[in-house]
Amino acid sequence: LDIPIAEVVKGDTVIVRPGEKVPVDGVVLEGHSTVDESMLTGESMPVEKEVGDEVIGATINKQGMIKFEATKVGKETALAQIIKLVEQAQGSKAPIQKQVDRIAAWFVPAVIVIAALTFIVWYAGTGDIVAATLRVVAVLVIACPCAMGLATPTSIMVGVGKGAEYGILFKNSTALEYAHKLNAIVLDKTGTITKGEPAVTDVVTAKQFAGNGRAPNGNQAAAGGGVLVAEYDPADYLLHLAASAERGSEHPLGEAIVRAAQEKELPLSEPTDFEGIAGHGIAAVVDGHDILVGNRRLMERENVNLNGLESEEVRLQNEAKTAMWLAVDGEASGIIGVADTIKEGSKEAVAQMHEQGLTVVMMTGDNEATAKIIAEEVGIDRVFAEVLPGDKASYVSQLQEEGFFVGMVGDGINDAPALAQANVGIAIGTGTDVAMEASDITLMRGDLRSVPQAIHLSKATMKNIKENLVWAFGYNTVLIPVAAGVLAPFEWAPDFLRQLSPIMAAAAMAFSSISVVSNSLRLKRVKL
Repeated sequence: LDIPIAEVVKGDTVIVRPGEKVPVDGVVLEGHSTVDESMLTGESMPVEKEVGDEVIGATINKQGMIKFEATKVGKETALAQIIKLVEQAQGSKAPIQKQVDRIAAWFVPAVIVIAALTFIVWYAGTGDIVAATLRVVAVLVIACPCAMGLATPTSIMVGVGKGAEYGILFKNSTALEYAHKLNAIVLDKTGTITKGEPAVTDVVTAKQFAGNGRAPNGNQAAAGGGVLVAEYDPADYLLHLAASAERGSEHPLGEAIVRAAQEKELPLSEPTDFEGIAGHGIAAVVDGHDILVGNRRLMERENVNLNGLESEEVRLQNEAKTAMWLAVDGEASGIIGVADTIKEGSKEAVAQMHEQGLTVVMMTGDNEATAKIIAEEVGIDRVFAEVLPGDKASYVSQLQEEGFFVGMVGDGINDAPALAQANVGIAIGTGTDVAMEASDITLMRGDLRSVPQAIHLSKATMKNIKENLVWAFGYNTVLIPVAAGVLAPFEWAPDFLRQLSPIMAAAAMAFSSISVVSNSLRLKRVKL
C-alpha cells in the first residue's frame, strides 16, 4: 500500500524497495541492504544496513529490500533537524558582525555630517545649489553601507552551507568563527579515536580460582581444602559471572564482555542489586555471589585481595588492552582483557591537526600505560589518563588556564560537561543526543577527519569575511571623498570623477555589493 509521506506516523512498518528513498527515520526490522547516506554525511560510499540498524529519511536504498519501523517523522527526522540547525546558524550573528554593526552605528552619522559639510562648502564656494545638491546626493548614495552589511552574513551563509554538504553542522555562526582560533584539541578516546566497539581478547584466571557455585552448564562445583574445583573451564565461568553482572550496564566495555559470553553460548544469570560506580566499574550479585567488575581503583577501594594478578594487568596494558578486574566475594578471581580498535582515519586526522598548528590531547578513563600506547600509535601530544567522567570538564578548564583556546571532541553523555566547558564543543554525530545538544559543532560522519575540515572551513570563512570587510571599508574610504569633490580642482582627473553624478555613484555602490557577494560565493570552491 503506497501512501504519502505526510501520512506516515510513528510505529508504522515501512517497506523500501531498491532505488527508493527512505521516507522517514526508523529501525530496520527485516532485510539487508546498502544505503546511500551522502546527503547526510557527505560520504560517497554506501552504508550496509541490517536488522536493528537505524535508517535516515531522504537517504537512498541501493540494493536489497528492507522493512523498518518508523521512529521519527515530520519535524523530528534527522533531515528536518539539520535544515533547522543550518537555518539557525545562517541567521545568527557572528561576533565579528557585532563589531561591524558598532562601526556602522558611527559610520551613518559620520556620512550625514560629511554630506552636510559637502553642501555647505560647495554652495558657499560656487553659489550653485544644484551642483551642491548633486554632490550631496552622490555622497549619500555611494556611502550606502550595503557592502559593509553584506560582508559577514553572506560569508557565514555560504560557509555554513558548505559545512552541511560535508556533514559538518555548526549550531551558530559563533561556532564557525571561534573554530579558527583553536590551538588545542581534546579528544575523548572511546568512540572518537577508537571505534568504541571493544572486544574481549583475554580471560586470565587467578590460580586460586577454579569456579564458584554452579557452572553455566548446570553442573555443581565441588569445593575441597579451601580451593574451588569445577567440572568446567574456569575461564568460561569467570566470563559467565562477569557477563551476568554486566547485563545491566551500558558501558562499551561491559557490552563487550556480554557479547563475548553470548558468542560462546554461555547462559547468563539475572543480576540483582546492580550498581554502576562512575569511573570505576559495577557491583552486582550473581548466583548468590558478590561480584565486582571494573578497574584496579575499584579493587583497591573495596579492599579486594589481588591474588598476584598485578603482573597480568601490566602485560595486558603493555599490549594496549584494558584490564577489567573481576572479584568474587571479595577475592580477585581474574582479569578480562578488552581491546578497542583505532578508527580508520584517526591517525591521518591527528596529523592534519598538527599541520594546522594544534596541540592534540587525548582524555580517557583508561589506565596510563594503555592510553600512552594508543597515543603513540595515533600521534597524540599529551595524555590525560584515568580521568573520571565528572572530572573531564576540569581538565578542559586546566588547559584553558594554561592559555589554550580549547576544542573538545566527544560522543558520550559523560562528555557533555566537557563539551560545554570547551571554547568550541564538537560532537561526533554517531554519539548521544545529550553530547550533540551540549556541542557547538556536530560531525554527522562520525569521522575524526571532519575535525580538521571544520577548522579549515572556519579559517577560510574568516579570511573571506576579512577580504569582504577590507573591500567594503576601502571602497567607502576612497569613493566618499571623490563623491564629495576632492578631485574637482585637479584638471588631470577625468571629468566623471571630478563631478561624480548620482547615477555613477549608484552604479559604484551596486558594484561594491556584487563584489562582496561574488567573493563570498568563492567559499563554495574551497576544498576540505
